[in-house]
Amino acid sequence: MSKNKIVVGCQWGDEGKGKIVDILAADADIIARFQGGANAGHTIVVGDEKYILHLIPSGIIHAGKICYIGNGVVVDPFALKEELDFLAEKGIDYTGRLFVSAAANMVLPYHKLIDTIEEKSRGTASLGTTIRGIGPAYVDKVARHGIRIADLFAPERLKKKLDYQRVIKERYLTGSDDERADLDRTCNELMKLADLFRTLAVDVSLELQIAHRQGKSILFEGAQGALLDVDLGTYPYATSSNTTTGGALTGLGIGPRMIDQVIGVVKAYTTRVGAGPFPTELVNDTGEQLRRLGDEYGASTGRPRRCGWLDLVALRHAVRICGVDTIAITKLDVLDEFDEIEYCTQYELKGHRLNQVPLDLADFGQVKPVYRSLPGWRTDTTGITSFKDLPSKARNYLNLVADDLGVKICLISTGAKRLETIFV
Repeated sequence: MSKNKIVVGCQWGDEGKGKIVDILAADADIIARFQGGANAGHTIVVGDEKYILHLIPSGIIHAGKICYIGNGVVVDPFALKEELDFLAEKGIDYTGRLFVSAAANMVLPYHKLIDTIEEKSRGTASLGTTIRGIGPAYVDKVARHGIRIADLFAPERLKKKLDYQRVIKERYLTGSDDERADLDRTCNELMKLADLFRTLAVDVSLELQIAHRQGKSILFEGAQGALLDVDLGTYPYATSSNTTTGGALTGLGIGPRMIDQVIGVVKAYTTRVGAGPFPTELVNDTGEQLRRLGDEYGASTGRPRRCGWLDLVALRHAVRICGVDTIAITKLDVLDEFDEIEYCTQYELKGHRLNQVPLDLADFGQVKPVYRSLPGWRTDTTGITSFKDLPSKARNYLNLVADDLGVKICLISTGAKRLETIFV
């Protein structure tokens, strides 16, 4: 068994990583989140209880597990406080179990204001962001004037940094009656959180290295999906961070040898939230049926997800750029009602057949999916926990996916609950 594992999404996010991390966390000592922000929502269902987490690693639900939020995450301190309060209400004690990198940049109210203004200004070319301020926070980080968790503990430095924001963001802030433009208010609210974050802030890179040397098992948790990676996804219709395996190295300050196994999470069909190319999207009754059966609405925004058949071409790209060893397939049960199940094996572009994703977005937006199909199994698979108990047609579909991608299947989810899982 591999000791340290990383869970990455292999589509446009929403693959069901929260459940997979929750399951794998049972055998891990530490769970570490490495990128993204409160724009990502991980849903975990335990019995009749549902937990939706945006910043805190999914492993926090397991008593005794240590969780870290790495420097690659942009942390909304107010959203994190809300999540901590939510956990407390649910009777989950996070004391001494949750830590945040002091080097993590913060998402502050003015980032959300800027996000809103810029998204509106794009008009019909909007990116479909969650308006959570993630992109503007990453812009500040890369421009080297971001405000970090560590700045909470140095009041004068924090004030100077906020004063500088007034200067460089004048066109967004001056004259605005939006309370998010009030940096004095933001400063005062941040200082109220300083004592809380003083108990959480650590050097995550160092802590993980110490734990690794002690033989602890670590589970690395990503957000969004590989096709939203800022470098290798459908840019500019992407998120603002590296969602692939490489993002864990920089987002947590670890070396590549610390990762023993890469687990890619694949939904049995394909969904996407927001704008951008989606070759297998079904804007018809079948797409609506997938949305209804899969309850395809964003955990963070509530927005309806765009739905379509499985895209093997896009998955080959994700498996390659993430170095996936094995895949976990989720929401198989959503396909139970279909007489026929289609899947995309190639793209057609200007009379040519493509087996791989074109990196030029202009081309990717023009490709047409080439489909093959299998007969559906028309049998309820919800809650099945053994591969041999699946209908033969469902097994054929799963084996076809694994063979095409050149990987093995480690897990199949047949429902939202923990126990509705097949271990292969």
